[in-house]
Formats: sequence, C-alpha cells, structure tokens
Amino acid sequence: MQRAMFHKLLIANRGEIAVRIMRTCREMGIRSVAVYSEADRNAAHVRYADEAHCIGPSPAGQSYLSIDAIIEAATRSGAEAIHPGYGFLAENVEFARRVGAGGMVFIGPKPETIALLGDKTEARRCMKKAGVPLVPGIESCIRSVQQAKKTAESFGYPILIKAAAGGGGKGMRVVYSPSELAGLLKLARSEALNAFGDDRVYLEKYLQAPRHIEVQILADQKGHIVQLGERECSIQRRHQKVIEESPSPTVDARLRRRMGEAAVEAAKSADYTNAGTVEFLLDRDKNFYFLEVNTRLQVEHPITEMVTGLDLVREQIRIAAGESLRINSSDIVPRGSAIECRIYAEDPDSDFLPSSGTIRTYREPNGPFTRVDSGYRVKDTISLFYDPLIAKLISWGRDRGQAIERMRRALDEYVIMGITTTIGFHRRVMAHPRFVAGDLSTHFIVEEMASLSATAQLSEEALEELAVLACTHRFLTEQKERCALNPVTKNNSNWKYITRYRNVFGN
Repeated sequence: MQRAMFHKLLIANRGEIAVRIMRTCREMGIRSVAVYSEADRNAAHVRYADEAHCIGPSPAGQSYLSIDAIIEAATRSGAEAIHPGYGFLAENVEFARRVGAGGMVFIGPKPETIALLGDKTEARRCMKKAGVPLVPGIESCIRSVQQAKKTAESFGYPILIKAAAGGGGKGMRVVYSPSELAGLLKLARSEALNAFGDDRVYLEKYLQAPRHIEVQILADQKGHIVQLGERECSIQRRHQKVIEESPSPTVDARLRRRMGEAAVEAAKSADYTNAGTVEFLLDRDKNFYFLEVNTRLQVEHPITEMVTGLDLVREQIRIAAGESLRINSSDIVPRGSAIECRIYAEDPDSDFLPSSGTIRTYREPNGPFTRVDSGYRVKDTISLFYDPLIAKLISWGRDRGQAIERMRRALDEYVIMGITTTIGFHRRVMAHPRFVAGDLSTHFIVEEMASLSATAQLSEEALEELAVLACTHRFLTEQKERCALNPVTKNNSNWKYITRYRNVFGN
C-alpha cells in the first residue's frame, strides 16, 4: 500500500555512506537525522545532517551496533523511516524487526527475506529450487571432521569452507589437501563464531581464479523486479573488494542477459523488495555460479548509478514508501563505463595495515565525469574504531579506456596527507598491463602484489633521490629539535621536501 513520502529519515550509519544518503534526502525534501558516537561528534555526516543525536561511546558495539540506542534516537527525533546504509546493522534481522515494531519503515527487504538470504545454506537451497546455477557444494552444515573429509573427497580438492551465517570473507578458508582440513575447519568455525555469533560452516568446491560479477536489482512491493546490469568486483584482497567497474570487460550481451535473468529469478524466489545485489562467480569458460545475495545497498553502487543515470538511494526510498518502479529491465542499457577505487586509510606495502591519525591536508580531485563520495575533510581524525574507508573515487568514460584515463588523472589530483592511504596503490593498478587489458580474477592482487608495491617501480635515479630525501629528513628533524630549544629560527617548512617525496612514491 502506498503511503505519503517520508518527512524525516534517520540514517543508522556514519562516514561517506551516511553523507551520500543525506544528499538524496535533501534533494527529495526529506529532513535527515544523523546518529553519532563520541568519536564522531564532529564528523562530516554529523555536520551535514539536519539534526544529530549521540548514541554512545566510541566502540561500535556501544553505539552504531546498539539497536536500543538507534531506535531510541529515531523515536526521539520523530523519524518515520530508517536507512541502514551498509555494514553495521544493515543486514541484521532483529534490527529490521525492531524498526517495524516501533512504527517506522525499514528501508530494505522484509526481515524474513534478510533471514532467509543471510543463512548461506538456506539461500543455496532457495536458489537451487529456483534453478539458479550453484557452485558444487552441500546445503547442510558440516557437523564433524569426518563428514567434511568425506564431502571433500566427493568434490575433489581444493574446497572452500564458508560460514553459514555471514560473508565478507569471515569464517572462510581454502583447503588444498586433506592434511589441512581439520585445522582450517577449526579456524573457520572460530572466526565465524566471533564474527557472527554462529559457528556453523558448510563446504563448496573452490573455483580457481574466478571473476566476481554481481548484478544490481530493484524490486517494488507489487512484485515488479528489474535488474540494472552487472559490476565487476574481481580486484579484491582477503575477499574484500578494492576496485569495481561497470560493465564488466568480460561480459558480453548474451551472458549479461542470462545473468540478469538469473538474478531476477533469485529475487523472486526470496520474495525480495527494495535494492539488493545478487553475486556470482564466473569461471574461465564463462560459466557463472550463485555466490550470495547482499540484502542492502552496496559500497560500489555509484558505478551503477553512473552508467544507468539512476539514483539508487532515491529508488530505495520510493519503494519503501510504497511507490511502484517506473522502469523495466529492458529499459536499462549501460552508457559508457565507470570505475570505482575505494580510498582506504591503509598501507598497501605493510599488508594493508590500517593507518590512523589526523588528516592534515585534504584536496579532492575535480573535473569532467569525476565523483567523490567522502565522509572526511581536513583536520578530521581517522579512528581505529571503525572501517578505514575514507572515500570512494568514481570516474566515467564513453568506454573503459577513457574511464581508466580519467581515473588516473583523478588519482594524481587526490591529495591526502597526515595518514597513509591507498591512492598510490590505485595509481599502480590503473597502469598495470593486466588491468588495462581486463585480465582480471579474484587473485589479481595476490599474483601481482610484487609489481604493485611502491618500491617495485622505482628507477635507480629515484632510489638515489630517496637516499637524499632520507638524509634531508634527518637533517630537518635535527633542526626542529634545535628550534624547539631556540625559537628564534622561523622558516621550518617541509613542504617542498614533502612534495618531492610524493612525486617519487605517490600518496
């Protein structure tokens, strides 16, 4: 049943996704309500919102994951609906139920659908019944090492242990031989229990170096479902996406149609409403297999928006208000190509170790067909309490080659100082011959990391300059220590040396 459009909407999230949702709210004339922890008191999403409410201490478990605190803030603010963003409580069944019980609208699928698709073994059974292709595996959970060994022998090694209650790489282990099975099974169960409070796991055949392709869907409350084309998400580390693009450079029109049809059938089988993503693995022979359904907005949704011209958050809000979709799958024809780079506060040369601290310089790229979704500004602090995602940088081009060219230019313009980021790493990926050729797989980073490190591409001349800069840094440090004792000396700027350092190493 259609209801009046919302007047006030609470965003149960933080950072760039909260700001992004608020922007659509502002365009639609909907007042936005932010929630924040004590660490985020001065965060960008708090500054952008029409009103904001503190929901607890800095640790996420006491704030952004506190259902009671968020429901109380929503009730106090008079919000009629809650958008969960992604992460935190976005796929939490209890949260979705509590929102509805509180007389508010949860902007996402029904709780029953979240529960069904959140249990990976139940989801496999559902997809099998709907005729969606599945990776060879079992629909029941492993109860013992003996059962796991017997199952593995029937598939042949390598096999994949997966958590039944979650995703994102948690509780997931690849087993290459029988001798590894018992130990990795124990590790996977322990990790699944810590991440999801549920140690159930199941087994699938492990596909060697597949591509990760996902299809965006929208479904209204009247049963009308559309698919908006695919995204390639193969550039990953530890099962976490790093770079995405749409359309995929390997998917042709026939495969796109087949995968889109399978995604729609998957949504129908789960009685799906609102926005979601059906994820597939694609082998070298272009056979695709169901992986999972993400029952929320995806981090990488902007690239679909760039090639379709649709605002997915606006569509989510409209669907939640009971409005009908005004498009069909046949209306969706991708225009050009879009790429997204996730800019993290991490050090790629130290196994992507998170970096924390205060952003001292922040300058976003600009120019034609460039988009930045960011939740930080200069003087903001990157905290170790939360995910290290700073921003998403998106470029669009009339074809993939132009999108790559624009991304390279945008990365060159992006300046973040005070913390270590992945900007330089993304520059090197954009220049890598395999990436340019579209020769991708989920193993790309592991296979190419040696050539993607900051020092791998340095010339002998650059290494000599590094030695000079190291000596300069030592000299300046000593000078600053002297100046602290004798403040008469005034000009202590390191700017020209920092600029030279960036030119050699990137960000």
